[in-house]
Amino acid sequence: SEFLKLIAMRTILSIIFLTIFSVANAQTVITVDDAVKIALAKNYGILMARNDAEATRINNSLGGAGMLPSVSLIGSGGYAISDQKQTALDGTTKKYNGTTTTSLSTGVELNWTLFDGGKMFVTKQKLSEIESLGELQLKDQVLSTQYDVIAAYYNVVRQKQQLASINEIIKYNTERVKILQTSFNAGLAAKNSLLQAKIDLNVYKENAISQQYNINTAKKSLNLILGVNADTLYEVVDSIPSGNPINKSEMVQKLFDVNTSILSSQKQVDIAKLALKEYKRSRLPIISFNAGYSISKKDYTNWSSKQNIALGPDFQGTISIPLYQAGRINRQVSTQKLEVETMNYNLENVKQMVSTDLSNAITDYEYQQNMLEIEKENNLLTKENLEISIQRLKQGETTTLEVHQAQDDYMQSCTRLISFEYNLKVAETKLRQLMSTL
Repeated sequence: SEFLKLIAMRTILSIIFLTIFSVANAQTVITVDDAVKIALAKNYGILMARNDAEATRINNSLGGAGMLPSVSLIGSGGYAISDQKQTALDGTTKKYNGTTTTSLSTGVELNWTLFDGGKMFVTKQKLSEIESLGELQLKDQVLSTQYDVIAAYYNVVRQKQQLASINEIIKYNTERVKILQTSFNAGLAAKNSLLQAKIDLNVYKENAISQQYNINTAKKSLNLILGVNADTLYEVVDSIPSGNPINKSEMVQKLFDVNTSILSSQKQVDIAKLALKEYKRSRLPIISFNAGYSISKKDYTNWSSKQNIALGPDFQGTISIPLYQAGRINRQVSTQKLEVETMNYNLENVKQMVSTDLSNAITDYEYQQNMLEIEKENNLLTKENLEISIQRLKQGETTTLEVHQAQDDYMQSCTRLISFEYNLKVAETKLRQLMSTL
């Protein structure tokens, strides 16, 4: 199919990228698109789903549906010892003791079902639907993996941004320590103010070390999804891009036509209905044709005939009409009707769940977007307040406690801002996954 061809092409490109990536140094910067390409080539979930889809493609054949004949090369041999008694028409009797018979035969045999009530055509249609289901399940796995990759990738970016914010606070705190050290040396500041500033500086340095640990852990989690070694080294971009505008009404309208979970469930309903047709066709007659060409030879000892050779073709047609099978077909039809009903229930349940997921994702997206806009302004305000507090500290117009509070406010604002940016990107990615547009 076109989807499988697209996946194969992207895999080839990914392998080329991986070759370059594997020989690059630790400073290699990979984008989120690069990460997705690596996952398409290396992620084990995708590799297994791809094999499953390929297996359904292979099984979707005329032979798999039972439309083609089977041809076999057959052979047999035997050896027998017996006492024989032969009586002629005139009453003459001859006895042969210890007669041995050696037999050999070989030939080609063809078996072909010509008509089975149309079941083979239904089976072929079912195999095509199963192949389509395999492709949808592969696409669903690809979308799920892409979502995981994007979320894990930007989590690394988020952790880097958090470290950058901590380092920025360390610079402000270092300046605060210098100011208080100068003031203390001049007898203008209490020692406890200087000590508190140094304590705060050490705490932020500890936070920076802890944050570097968080970055390394986040990278290992990403590497697991990518299917690469846990200690693979690389760098990521420094920022999380803003979310794209969404069209809620368009998403709701198109959801049932594009969502892979819904489409897969619909395919399962179609397959169940075709299986029901198969069972119903089992009530109809089966017409088959058999043909063969064989050679047989028998050798005798102590017998009136010494050798018998047979050579030639044979043909046979059979018709089988089901009359009574202890209710087997009726049971199969009844249980399959229940399976069709179950698959329909499952389809409606999946539609409801996916609709709820879409509604929640839209709500989350709008919430994160609104919070982000507010926090952007708040971040500018807290930064300006911190810078003013530092200047006031230089001039001896404020206390170190005020600067400490300004630092803490700015740090918390940076943390919230980074979280809102990340959460918005994840919400956007979830929407794209649900709409199959990743």
